[in-house]
Parts: sequence; structure tokens; C-alpha cells
Amino acid sequence: MTTPDWTVLCLYLAGTAFVGVFLGRFVKDSSDMFSAGGQSPWWISGLSSYMTMFSANTFVVWGGIAYEHGLVAVSINLCYSVAAIAVGFTVAGRWKKMGIATPAEYIERRFGRSALYFYTWFMMSYRIVGTGGALYAIARLTLAVIGGGEGGLSGAELNILILIFAVIVVAYTMIGGLWAVLMTDTLQFIILNLAVLFVIPLSLARTGGFDNFLEKAPEGFLAATSDKYTFLFLVGWVAIHYFMIGAEWAFVQRYLCVPSPKDARKSTFLFGGLYLFSPLLWLLPPLLWRVQQPIPVEADAETVTHMAETAYILSCKAVLPVGMLGLMLAALFSATASMISSQLNVFSGVLTENIYKPLAGNPTEKRMLYMGRIFTCILGIVVVGIAIATPYVGGAAQMIITITQLMVTPLLAPTLLALFVPRLGISTVWATIGLCFPLGLLAKFTDILTDTWLADITVTGVILPLVVIAVMVLFSRKEAPGWSVICDLTSEESERAHQQSSPVPARIVSSSLAICSATLFGLIPFNEINRDMLAGFGVGLLLLAALIWQLSRMLNQK
Repeated sequence: MTTPDWTVLCLYLAGTAFVGVFLGRFVKDSSDMFSAGGQSPWWISGLSSYMTMFSANTFVVWGGIAYEHGLVAVSINLCYSVAAIAVGFTVAGRWKKMGIATPAEYIERRFGRSALYFYTWFMMSYRIVGTGGALYAIARLTLAVIGGGEGGLSGAELNILILIFAVIVVAYTMIGGLWAVLMTDTLQFIILNLAVLFVIPLSLARTGGFDNFLEKAPEGFLAATSDKYTFLFLVGWVAIHYFMIGAEWAFVQRYLCVPSPKDARKSTFLFGGLYLFSPLLWLLPPLLWRVQQPIPVEADAETVTHMAETAYILSCKAVLPVGMLGLMLAALFSATASMISSQLNVFSGVLTENIYKPLAGNPTEKRMLYMGRIFTCILGIVVVGIAIATPYVGGAAQMIITITQLMVTPLLAPTLLALFVPRLGISTVWATIGLCFPLGLLAKFTDILTDTWLADITVTGVILPLVVIAVMVLFSRKEAPGWSVICDLTSEESERAHQQSSPVPARIVSSSLAICSATLFGLIPFNEINRDMLAGFGVGLLLLAALIWQLSRMLNQK
């Protein structure tokens, strides 16, 4: 890491914190804190949903699959696009039509308070553990890149990085609320794609061009499926992520923060549209790296795993000019920060609106805002503790995540389908979870179901929950009590006047693009090669900044 690299990284971290503090002035009540007052532009919501899918593990896991197995990694990520577009057509607008403040409010009104407590504590435990693991991963990756010790996994340097990253994310989430989460997600989208777009032509040139890559790629490397990741797996992956994007609380929050149901649908279409082409872009570096650094024939499984997990960052380090490695680290941090801030905001919102508020009686908006920030801080401290403890309890943490992943469809499918099916009640929720979860555990961790059709995780994790729901609904004699409540909410919301989206986000994005442009121009004197590319990207960003600024002025005048 050179001085320009450190400068770029520190400027990015400082800028992220500043945006959160600046947006804190717009947070006047709990509605601003947890749903951006319903004023988020649809494109900001869509970019935020896109970034919510990311973490540092994205580069390690999917980059590793791309390096080891090839183009099938792109196919897997294209499944997100199919799922998101399907959600846009079917579900996104319906969430907004109810006029609820948080997704947990829907759970309580549709299924009752027992379901609210179960979903809140179970999903929060799972997500917070996963978030702590992601924070640990980005700190570990950063330590490796900057040349920190590869010794103790819980060394002082690692813990310091965890604390620095956590303080920044918790601070801007606590002060700026969902506005800060949405805006930093958008800025992180810019940084992430700027870094990746810069790497691609340099890495392609180092490979000897696209034709040379096609010629030297291993046999089957460019196939859309593989023996491990079959077409049936891809179908199951689409189904799982349809329910995740359609009902997972961090995504639902993006549908609630926009002015209208139409905006909710548009934001989801943007999310899905970006995933139509972006997986190929940001997985090209590890694909190209396979040709540059082939896997030795005699390599054992441990060596292959290590080469796969480090493929992304090594492919970037091999080609990035001075100063751009700092930008790449900023991009990796961006991916994880988006995930952390989303989970902190959504669960602090649930704790404030759906747990604290009923217990406190009739608290003032000022008190609600205060408690929302307190809960954000507390959850942040828990995340830091989990991240620091990960080297000691990594196996246990991974076990919790694995177990809960078995419940994505059993947990989320009933809540999503309950938006449409009147006879789907709380008994269906308990039956789906109670039957599918034990069978999933048996299929995953024992050999009892090995020779049966239930051994396939796609069957136990996707098909079986849907069959259970269908059977329960078929034998239900009457409408679930919560259905009429949801219908009444939808009617009330349709009569309300929708807010206009705020012009402030566009101006912040424009200013940030201009700063990125200035940063690239500032790196030119430190590089003897790639100056033309730095200048070209700088000019392009400056023109884009000017265009967005002008459009925001025109829209504001209307």
C-alpha cells in the first residue's frame, strides 16, 4: 500500500462518515429514521437493494467459484435478476400499498404477536451473526492486502480494523438513519463499479486479449452449468431468492421507503436489470485470473481453496496503478458496509416500532428517535463482539448461519404468500417451519435421508415448504383473521396522497461523482503508466456528475 492508496482509502472512509452526519439533519422522527419519510427516489431504493446483496464474502465466495468452476458463477448470480424482476411484477408494489412502517408490523397484523416475536428474534439473531462474520471478513481481507500479519487471526491489527470499520458504519447509520443507508449504498455502488470497471481492461490486457482468454480457458470453464451447479440448482436458487428478495426485511424496507407502489416496482426492476449484466463484469477478473494463474495439476484441495478465495484480490493487485488499490479496498469495504448498515437499520426499526413502542405506551417522536439510535448502537456493539469472537467461535457461527439458511423458504414463503392467500394463517406458518426445518437438518447433517428424494436440498428447502403451504391452505375452512386487517390497510393507503421524492439524493450523488473525478485526476502524477485511463475515467465521471446535477435542477423546478 502506497501513500496515495492510503489517502484514497482514508478520504473515502471520511466521506462516508460525513454523508451520514450531513443526512442526520433530515432525520426529524422515527419515520425518517426507518423509512426515509417515504421520500426516497425509486432509483436510490433500487441501487440500495442491489448493494444489499453484497458483502466482502461476495468477492471471496463468488470470485472463488468463478476462478475454480468458471462461467457458472455468473449463471448463479443471474438468478438474482430473474428473482428480482419476478418480485417487481408480483410483490414489491403490494408491500407499499399497505402503508406499514416496518415489515414486522405486517407480521404482527397478519399473524399475531407470537409470530412477531418469533420472526423478530430469530431473524435478528441470524442476520446479526452473519453481519458480524462479514465485518470480520472485510477486516481480515484488508489486513492481508495492506501487508498486515498473517499470524494470529485475532491479533491487535485485526481488532483495530474491525473497530474502525464498525464505528464508521454504526455512526452514519445511527445519525442519518435510512437516508444515510440509502445514500451511502448509492455512493458505494459508484465506488464498487468504478473500481471493477478500472480492473477489467487492465486484466484483459494482461491476459493477452479476449481471444487468448477463450483459447486458454480450461475445458468446460465457459459452460453455463456444471456437475456441481446444475440447472435444477439454478431453478432452486431463483425460487429461494424470489422469497428472499420478496419478503426478507431489508429488501421490504426498500419497497416501503419510496413514495408509491409504482416506485417500489420500478426500484425492483432496476435491481433486477442491473443483475442482468453486472455479474459478468465484476466476475471477469477472477475468470481472467484462472488463465493468468492456472491451478497446478498436483494441487490438493486446500491449495485450490486458497487460490480460489484469494483470486479476486490478487487479480486486482496485479494490475491496479498507484492509488487505485486504495479505491479497490474502499469498494470491498463498501460491499460489506452496505450489508451491515441495512441490517442495523431494519432491526433497530423493528425493535423501536414493534417492541419498544407498545411497551412504552405512547412515547413521543423525539423519544422514539432517541431509542432508535440507542438500539442501532447496541446492535452495532453486538456485531463488533461477534466479529472479534469469530476466530474463536467461527465453527459455531457458521453452524448458526447454515442452519438458518435451511429456513429461508420455510420462513419467508408463508409471509410472502400471505399477501395474496386469504386462508393462509398462523397454523400454516408453524406447520411449514415445524416440518421442513427438522427434515432440512436431517438432510444436511445426517445420512438418514441419503437414498431418498428428500436428500436434495432443493426439495427440502424449496419444494417441500411450498407443498406444505398448499396442503394447509387447501384444508383451511375459513379466512385467516389477519386477512381483513391487511385489506383494510391497503384501502386506507390507496386513499392517501403520496409524497414526492426528495431532490437531495441526486445532488449528493452528483457531488460525489465530481469528487471521484477529482481523485482520479489527482492520481495521475503518481503513475507513469495508465495515465490516459485515469484521465478518461475522470472526464467521464465529471460529465456524468454535471448531467445528474442539471437533471436534479430541472426536476426541482417542476
